[in-house]
Amino acid sequence: MKHNIIDVKDKVVIITGSASGIGFELAKKYLAYGAKVVLSDLNAGSLHQKVKELKSPNVMSIKADVTEEEEIEDLIAKTKKHFGRVDIFINNAGIQHVDSIESFPTETFDKMIAIMLRASFLSIKHCFPTMKEQKFGRIINIASINGLVGFAGKVAYNAAKHGIIGVTKVAALECAKDGITVNAICPGYIATPLVLNQMADLAKTRNVSVEKVLEEVLYPLIPQKTLIDIDDIASLALFASSPCAKHITGTSLIIDAGYTAQ
Repeated sequence: MKHNIIDVKDKVVIITGSASGIGFELAKKYLAYGAKVVLSDLNAGSLHQKVKELKSPNVMSIKADVTEEEEIEDLIAKTKKHFGRVDIFINNAGIQHVDSIESFPTETFDKMIAIMLRASFLSIKHCFPTMKEQKFGRIINIASINGLVGFAGKVAYNAAKHGIIGVTKVAALECAKDGITVNAICPGYIATPLVLNQMADLAKTRNVSVEKVLEEVLYPLIPQKTLIDIDDIASLALFASSPCAKHITGTSLIIDAGYTAQ
């Protein structure tokens, strides 16, 4: 039986950390292909604005703090009440802090683990009963190449992203017979405002152009000599959500322009 490679029509998708960045781009992509989308974030004002921007009857927003188990349970319950089911859950919420281990604030380390690792465990824990009853589910954890290789200064981010990949494997094994897949997407350097702003700051510091920073700092690490397009990450998530990917589970889907091949 042939399947549409990006068939997500009428599927109900929850995306955490979706008031901006990758999460919001994912939301737009899923909506464009006929899915029903729940935007979730800690920033209620931004959520409200993004829902207005999308102008779709198939989107709603639910404010949630993913570090609180009760709020994750409530997010899932409200989604089921409004749309009737939960088909796809994307763990995207995340923050970054860069510092040496000796200087890394312990409270910041704990917060980052809670937002990116513990929250992924909690969402899977509370999605599983619904998805197992449906005999269908797709869980996508937004990890990183930081979950595959080490980066000095990113101890909490690396710990969380390595942990997410471990959780992905265990979860995939535990739902393998229930029509559910669990995968991690591992992007490399992405063309986001955050990265581009960092490049601009480096350019000012070095008194060179942004293009020069890319050539001297990032591109030597990236075989394809390019940043990753957010739209390509969204397309990969769509594929992982589709019927064509029903046998892809427990794996890390790497999209890094060749970075980790070295």
